[in-house]
Amino acid sequence: MATMLLLLSAVLILWASCASGQGGTCDFPDIKHGKIYDENSYKDTFPVPIGRHFYYTCDHSFVSSSQSLWSRINCTEEGWLPTPKCRRQCFFPWVENGQSASSGQIHLEGEAARIVCNAGYSLPDNQSSTTCAEGGWSTPPKCSPTYSSGKCGPPPPIDNGDITSFPMPEYPPGSSVEYQCESLYVLEGPKKITCRRGQWSEPPKCLDACVISEEIMGRHNIALKWKPNQKLYSRTGDFVEFSCKRGYYPTHSQAFRVQCRNGQLPYPSCAKR
Repeated sequence: MATMLLLLSAVLILWASCASGQGGTCDFPDIKHGKIYDENSYKDTFPVPIGRHFYYTCDHSFVSSSQSLWSRINCTEEGWLPTPKCRRQCFFPWVENGQSASSGQIHLEGEAARIVCNAGYSLPDNQSSTTCAEGGWSTPPKCSPTYSSGKCGPPPPIDNGDITSFPMPEYPPGSSVEYQCESLYVLEGPKKITCRRGQWSEPPKCLDACVISEEIMGRHNIALKWKPNQKLYSRTGDFVEFSCKRGYYPTHSQAFRVQCRNGQLPYPSCAKR
């Protein structure tokens, strides 16, 4: 009888502990278009207990709810709070052959921008607005000539890239062209675009490479970790590893393995103690 009472007490204590959240854990936060700080160092420690917190950052052109470079998330009984999420940021340019009150502004994913095209010009499918989506603007914010025949004019130009074929003044409906980027630039988006109802589909972009500056490394008292094997330029998406120069130490907790993002490279810093 005494043994049964002890067993029942242990079960009740365990149930109360679970009900109160003690012993709860949170799995690794798989953040789309983002990552937690130095996640490779922490990944093997998951799941983590309630009460732990981490900081996460979003990829280029994405932003967290707080719109800070680093946002804090806490492991709670309900899971990660606030929910880690990265939303797309879309810059609205000046409208070619039209106008919009959104020109020069930044919109968040889900927000729409209204466009008024000049006479004789229109958006694809005669739309009047475009929406900031995960992949960018749902419709290119550009007013193109309205071709009653459904033909398209020359393909839209892109920075640091061009089409692979000789351009023509007119293209029949259903025509397609392919793009390629200049050396060191990385193509993002569809390689091929198609003429539909007098409008070209969204063209790709050519993402810039990062040039590793000896001058900036000198100001930050750092050097390439694997020099001379590592080149002084990196393509978008590549990682670059730095280390402090002899006699210098990291100024604060920071990553020395950084990623090139469309021409931007976050340099760490070192100083003497």
